[in-house]
Amino acid sequence: MKRPPPPLLAIAAALTQSALAKGAPRPPLPRAAAAAAIAAASGALAAAAASQFRRRGTTLEPFDPAQASVLVTTGANSVSRNPMYVGLAGLLVANAVRLGSWKAFLPVAAFTLVIDRFQVAAEESALLANFGADYEAYRATVPRWLARRSVLSSGLLTRVRRGACA
Repeated sequence: MKRPPPPLLAIAAALTQSALAKGAPRPPLPRAAAAAAIAAASGALAAAAASQFRRRGTTLEPFDPAQASVLVTTGANSVSRNPMYVGLAGLLVANAVRLGSWKAFLPVAAFTLVIDRFQVAAEESALLANFGADYEAYRATVPRWLARRSVLSSGLLTRVRRGACA
């Protein structure tokens, strides 16, 4: 089955958020600041993961995960097995907060469900085939998305605050 690119799905979700919150007033400063902080942390997480993939010389291509030449398990990937998708979902959460509408959270849930069931499942199968026991060990210790233990034990929040997530 042909899957649409995850960034395209995120854009579609953001457009749906805007349609669902049509006519929403400008956000008050505290809500705008919260949305900006969430967006900054989410963008930093995704960018750090992408940067590590490039540094390690492996593919960022989500359509053919069998092309992966290196299993990246450090940095942002020590907090989540899918930090780029967590980052995209976080940007959608930031947009929902900015819009101030509970309905704007519905596309976040839909995006996360679609990515989890279709994209991530395909990637995990390919990574297991490519890296076997190494991937199994990684999968056993790092959550698919985020878990409280992964965020707190990694020091990620401290690095994001300092702008040193990469």
